[in-house]
Amino acid sequence: MNTRMKNDQFYARQPSLPAEHHRHACSRRQFLRASSAIGIASLSTPALLHGQNPNETLNVACVGVGGMAGGAGVRHADTNPNVQVVALCDVDAKILGGQAAKHPRAKTFSDYRRMLDVMGNDIDAVTIGTPDHMHGPIALAAMDVGKHVYCEKPLAHNIAEVRGMTRAAERKGVVTQMGTQIHSYAQYRSAVAALRDGAIGKVSEAHLWINASWAGPPEGRPRKTDPVPAHLNWDLWLGVAPRRPFVNGLYLPYQWRRWKDFGGGTLGDMGCHLLDPIFSGLDIETVNSVRSTGPQNFEETFAPRGRVEYEFAGSERTMGALKLTWAERSAPIEVARQHLPAGVGLPKQGSILIGEKGMMVIPHFDFARIYRDGEIVSGKVDGQPGEVHAHQWHNACRSEVKTSTPFSYAGPLTEAVLLGVIAGSFQGETLTWDSDAMRFTNSDDATVLVKRTYEPGREVDSQLKSKRS
Repeated sequence: MNTRMKNDQFYARQPSLPAEHHRHACSRRQFLRASSAIGIASLSTPALLHGQNPNETLNVACVGVGGMAGGAGVRHADTNPNVQVVALCDVDAKILGGQAAKHPRAKTFSDYRRMLDVMGNDIDAVTIGTPDHMHGPIALAAMDVGKHVYCEKPLAHNIAEVRGMTRAAERKGVVTQMGTQIHSYAQYRSAVAALRDGAIGKVSEAHLWINASWAGPPEGRPRKTDPVPAHLNWDLWLGVAPRRPFVNGLYLPYQWRRWKDFGGGTLGDMGCHLLDPIFSGLDIETVNSVRSTGPQNFEETFAPRGRVEYEFAGSERTMGALKLTWAERSAPIEVARQHLPAGVGLPKQGSILIGEKGMMVIPHFDFARIYRDGEIVSGKVDGQPGEVHAHQWHNACRSEVKTSTPFSYAGPLTEAVLLGVIAGSFQGETLTWDSDAMRFTNSDDATVLVKRTYEPGREVDSQLKSKRS
C-alpha cells in the first residue's frame, strides 16, 4: 500500500521546506520487496503490522529529539530490542546531530513533512516530543498516512486539535499513546486499582495542587530582536503558531510553556499528570463547567498562582457530580486535616480525594496513602506492577495488546486540562461547557479559544473540523 503523502495538497498549506540532510540506511522497502518475492507477506503498513506478526521489528521515527520528552522517545526505542530508530527529526541541528551520532543508520530531517514524504513506506510509527503547539499538526500528518503515534502530554495545544487527533486515530485504526509515563508506574497504577476497588467508597470531591509555576512576564514580549542561531530553524520551530521574532532565552529551551501561543502554563504542562489517576480511577470524562478563582491571565502569558474549579459529570464511582479544584503554588487544602492523624504532613504536590469511606492522598509521585477519621488506614497503597509506558505502545503496535492511554482516553483528559487553561483568561466566570457542540454555552469569547486562528498558509489539516462523538 502506497502511503506517500500528496505533496501539492499538503505542502501548499505549510511553511517553506529547507534542504534536508539524509543519512544512508538500508531501505525497508527493498527488504519487503525481496521478502514478497520469496513468499513472505508484505508488512509495509501499520494496519498489517498490528496484530499480524509480533516478531516484526517496529521502525520508529522520532520527531523532536531533545529535552526530557524528545530524548526519552529515542531512549525508550533504544531500550526495546524489537524497535529500531530509522528517522530522526528536529529543527535544531545541534540536537539532531547529537542524536544522529548515536544512530548512524537513521536518516535525519529538520521538517517532519519531508520525513513522512521521503520515508513514508519505511516508517511504522512516530514519536512526538516537540513543544505543545506542534503536537497536533505532526500527529495528524502521521496518522493521515497510517502511522502509529506516541505523543507527549498534553495531547495538543487546543481543544480543536485534540478532537481532530482523537477522531483521526479512530478513523485510521492506528495505535496511539499519550506520553504520561507515570500512568504506567506502580505508584499510580496501584492508586487507580484501589480507587476502582472502592477503597474510599464513592468520591465527592478532589483537590490537586502543585509547587511549580510557568507564569510568564506580564508585560508580554520585549521589543528587541536577537539573531536566530545558525543551528536553529526558527520558522519551522514556530510551525503553525503566529510569526514572531526570536529573542534569546525568552522561548527556548523550556520557557515556551509560559506563552499562550506555544504552551498552556502550569496547568497545561502538569495537568495531565495529576488528573490522570482521577480520570482512570473514577471513570470521569465530561466537564460540566469550569471557573477560574485565581488571578487573571496576562494578554500573552499565564498569571502566577492559578486556581481553577471544575465540575465533572458524575460516574458510578462518584457521589453525583465531582467537584475538582486545581491550585498552583498553593498549600494543600485544610479540609484534609480532619482526615489526617495529628502531625502528618502532605506532599508538596499531589492530590486529595474525599470519599464516603475516607480520604486518599496521591503524591506526585509516590505511593498513595489512605486515612479515615484521623487514623491511617493504608500507609502505602501498592500491589500493582509497573511497566515502561513507551514499551507498552511499542508492543501494542506489534501485537493485539492494548495501550493504557490511547487518544480515546487521552483526548478527554487533555480537553479537561485545556478547559481550565481557557478559564484562566475569564477570571470569576463560571463557563458552562457543551462537549458535543464543542463550545461554551454562555461565552462566545471563551469559545473562540477552543481553536487556534491560523495565519494563511499555516492551517492544520481539515480533520480538525470533525468532532469526537
